[in-house]
Amino acid sequence: MKQINRREFLKTLGLAGAAVTGVSLASCGGKKEEGDFNPNGTDTSEIPTDKMEYRSFPNLGEDKVSLLGYGCMRWPMVPDPNNEGRDIIDQEQVNQLVDYALAHGVNYFDSSPVYCQGQSEKCTGIALARHPRESYYIATKASNFFNSEFDNSVLMYKKSLEYFQTDYIDYYLLHSLGGGGAEAFKARFVNNGLLDYFYKEKQAGHIRHLGFSFHGDEEAWDYLMQLHDEGTYKWDFVQIQMNYVDWENASGRNTNAQYLYSELDKREIPVVIMEPLLGGRLSKLPNHVVARLKQAEPTKSSASWAFRWLGNHPRILTILSGMTYMEHLQDNLRSFCPFKPLNDEEMKFLADTAKIISEYPTIPCNDCKYCMPCPYGLDIPAILTHFNKMVNEGSVPEDAMDPKFKELRKRYLISYDRQVPKVRQASHCVKCGQCEPHCPQQIRIVSELERIDKLVEGMKQGNLGIAPEGSKS
Repeated sequence: MKQINRREFLKTLGLAGAAVTGVSLASCGGKKEEGDFNPNGTDTSEIPTDKMEYRSFPNLGEDKVSLLGYGCMRWPMVPDPNNEGRDIIDQEQVNQLVDYALAHGVNYFDSSPVYCQGQSEKCTGIALARHPRESYYIATKASNFFNSEFDNSVLMYKKSLEYFQTDYIDYYLLHSLGGGGAEAFKARFVNNGLLDYFYKEKQAGHIRHLGFSFHGDEEAWDYLMQLHDEGTYKWDFVQIQMNYVDWENASGRNTNAQYLYSELDKREIPVVIMEPLLGGRLSKLPNHVVARLKQAEPTKSSASWAFRWLGNHPRILTILSGMTYMEHLQDNLRSFCPFKPLNDEEMKFLADTAKIISEYPTIPCNDCKYCMPCPYGLDIPAILTHFNKMVNEGSVPEDAMDPKFKELRKRYLISYDRQVPKVRQASHCVKCGQCEPHCPQQIRIVSELERIDKLVEGMKQGNLGIAPEGSKS
C-alpha cells in the first residue's frame, strides 16, 4: 500500500479534517444519538501540530510516546451492505481519524483481536500502513480468554502481525490479567508454554516490549508484582484502569488505582492508562458537577480535567482514549497540545469532585462491549449507558408521585427508544447469564437489565416504585 510522506500528508490534512468534523458516526456496536456528544467545552482554538507532550523511560529504549494514545476499541461503524443486521468499521472515517491524530503528534495506537467484534486490528492496520512504520507504535494483546490452547494463542498473535502489516509489535500485552487470580494466569500463559514463546519472540525482535493489562483484586496484583520482583517474568510496562474516581473509589473487581500506580512507580515500571474517562462517564457528568468544573475553567470540557489530572503523574507513559468522533479527538488534543499540569489546588478540587461523582447511582459500565454480542440480540452496553446518562441528567424519577414524573417519564422513554431499538431493549433478556463472565467490571448484568426493565415498565404504567441503583460486586 502506498505510504504518504509527511509533507504531502500535512498539506492535504486540512481538507481531510474539515471533511469529517461535522459527520455523525456510530461507535463499535452502537449508534450516536442526536446530541449525545457534548464535551461542554467552548475552546475552538486551532490545534498546533508540534506541541504534543511525549514521555520516555530508560527501559523502553529510545521510544518517545505521545501522552495521548489512541484506543482502537470504539471505531466508527456503519451497516454492512452485504449482511443485513451487521455493522462494519467505516474504514474511510478511520483513515481520516488516524491521519489527523498522527498529524497532531499522536503515535501510540492500542488495539486487540476482540475489539469491534474482531475488526479493529485489521482496519487500524490498514489506516496505519499508509504511513512510515517508524512514525507510530502498535500495541495489541493476547486476548485468549475463550481458548488458551498454545496453537490457538500463537495463531492469534500471528494474525495480529498480519493485520497490522508488520513483522514486529511495539507493545504486546497479556490481556486482562487478574480475573481468576494466579491460577487463571498460569492456565492462559504459563502451563501451555505461551509466555515462554512470547519471550522468545521478544528476543527475536518481533515483540519490542512485553506487559499486561489488569482488572482484578490486590491478591492477584501482588502475585504479578512478585513475579517481577523475583525475576520470573519481567514486565516492561503495565496497563491499568486509572482516573480521578477510580483513584480511591474503584468499582466492581477493580483495585483502587492509587495502589496499582504506587506499586508500579516504586518498581519504575511505565504505566499505560485505560478508561481515563470511565467509558465516557467523566465526560458526561451530572449537570451540577459540570457547573462546578465550569466555575474553575469556563472554556474547558469535563474530559480535559480528567486528562490533565492523569498527566500530573510522571510514571504514566500514555493515556488511551477511544475517540470515535472527530469532535472527541480534537477536544482531547487540546488537553495535550500543549499539556498544562494541574496545580495542587486543582488536584484537591478533583478529589472532592470524585467524592460527589461516586455518590451517584450509576452502573459501572465502561462501554467496552466485552459482553457482546448477546445471543438474543440485546444491546447491553447501550441499555446501561443510557441509564447512566439519564441518572446524570436527573431524568430518572424516584416514584410516580414526583412532581416532574410526567416530564421525566416522557424524556426517558423517548430517549430510550431513540438510543436502543425496541427489539434490543432490556425487556428481551432471557437471563441466560452468558454476558456476565466477560465483564471486566464484574457488573451483575442480568440483575441490572431486570431492574431497568422494571423501571421502564413502571414509567409506562404510571406505577413506578423506587428507581434502580447502580450495582457493584
